[in-house]
Amino acid sequence: MFSEAKVAQMAAFFLDKSEGRMPYLKLMKLLYLADRECLDRFGYTISDDRMVSMPHGPVLSRTYDLMKGTSQGDWDEWIADEANHEVSLKKPVDHEDEYFFLELSVADMEIMDAVYRKFGHMAKFDIRDYTHDHCQEWKDPHGSSRPITPYEIFKALGRSDDQARASAGQLHSQRQLSQKMADYL
Repeated sequence: MFSEAKVAQMAAFFLDKSEGRMPYLKLMKLLYLADRECLDRFGYTISDDRMVSMPHGPVLSRTYDLMKGTSQGDWDEWIADEANHEVSLKKPVDHEDEYFFLELSVADMEIMDAVYRKFGHMAKFDIRDYTHDHCQEWKDPHGSSRPITPYEIFKALGRSDDQARASAGQLHSQRQLSQKMADYL
């Protein structure tokens, strides 16, 4: 299930790698690419956010809302909105505390680290252009937004039609189970 706390820690992880500050467009692309990489490796995303195509490329929908100021607390605890469409860390990362990013697994952080090594050097519009050119699931919504289905991502990642349907079905079942467990608790 989507967790604002987890997404905030994902953002803080990337911001820490970037000396505590970056354009929110670049941060959004790093978050999207991390979820996409996790989907490719493990069949699920780190954030469990909805993915959508927007004019500047693929976006994590609820995370985008948080960046626009609709936080319910956890995002605001970690992330500060800055001038010129930038965000920054509100608190320094304690690299000695192995539980500092409590919401993130070791595998999550390894994926995010790999994504940052590959894309962290890019400027905001360069990484945006990369997602336009290399994330085939993104379709220009012509000023609006359109959902990106897991099936579309699995296909873009090179899965056969049957594999993409099976993987999307497994992810859907996993999300339903998580929702039922959350409703039960």
